Amino acid sequence: MRVAELDYELPPELIAQHPLERRDEARLLVVDRKSGKLEHSRFYKLDQCLREGDLLVINDTRVFPARLLVRKETGGTVELLLVRPLEQPEGAWLSLIRSHRALKEGSQLSLPDGSVLRLVDYQRPGRAVIVSDDGRPLDTILERCGMLALPHYIRRPAADDDRDAYQTVYAAQTGAIAAPTAGLHFTPELLSRLAEHGIRTAALTLHIGPGTFIPIRGPEVESHSMEAEWYTIPESAVKALDHCRRIAGRVIAVGTSSARALESYAVTGDVEGFTGLFIHPGFRFKLCDAMITNFHMPRSTVLALVMAFAGRELILAAYREAIRRRYRLLSYGDAMLIL
Repeated sequence: MRVAELDYELPPELIAQHPLERRDEARLLVVDRKSGKLEHSRFYKLDQCLREGDLLVINDTRVFPARLLVRKETGGTVELLLVRPLEQPEGAWLSLIRSHRALKEGSQLSLPDGSVLRLVDYQRPGRAVIVSDDGRPLDTILERCGMLALPHYIRRPAADDDRDAYQTVYAAQTGAIAAPTAGLHFTPELLSRLAEHGIRTAALTLHIGPGTFIPIRGPEVESHSMEAEWYTIPESAVKALDHCRRIAGRVIAVGTSSARALESYAVTGDVEGFTGLFIHPGFRFKLCDAMITNFHMPRSTVLALVMAFAGRELILAAYREAIRRRYRLLSYGDAMLIL
């Protein structure tokens, strides 16, 4: 598949720059894969689109403030995006670096609170190993100095309100640098109403990292290599999946991250580990029967996944309809339910 086949015309003015005041007021485009029918609804009416016995599989990862602005020894400012802790060396983190020039190994980087970091080496180009150079744990430094890493297409600095808005109401396991945005639309009230209708919820964890949002740059989609992300599916979720299958319910992945974790489990049988599974057209889904997702960037791995699930032509038709109806797009935007 050519990467150009993942393109569509994205109107910049439709990229949502702020969250809605009420999460579940988002618009919901319901896509029927069998008939190709498109229906317009609202997210708070989700219970009307589902049925008793369905299982919503949510990603309970919690976003941490991963972005640090540091100063080089020469005085210039560098942006770090800390991704995850490493086993070796002790206390080290994997980091992305945004700088005009590559930093040398051994470079010291200072923070406004006096903390000093050091670049130990590179795992590979663009992936630096960072340690604290003054004994202060990096997770403590992040709590004190870290900022949310909002997506680049949100053209404003992160505000205090984003700390809650860019987090699902069920976030529990800290470790993501970006939110599982399909889950941002849920409220406690909606989850309770879904439960009253016999629609169950099971939680897994996939810590979203660079693998999800790095664009596909090669000419062929299949040549892209996904950067691995850590996931775990607890025993309670495995039992819920088995129960859903026994009663002929539908497994509904809330977000592409949940879908990747589910399909990684289906392929490998592993309930925990790093997954580099890249789902693109041609992939045969084994666990996901339906999906809730937001509208995604062109030429992205998540758009490739959605096209794999529903078909390229149907997804492009749905996107054209959403744009024609002036839906809000991307992370803080509206949602799609694919049945």
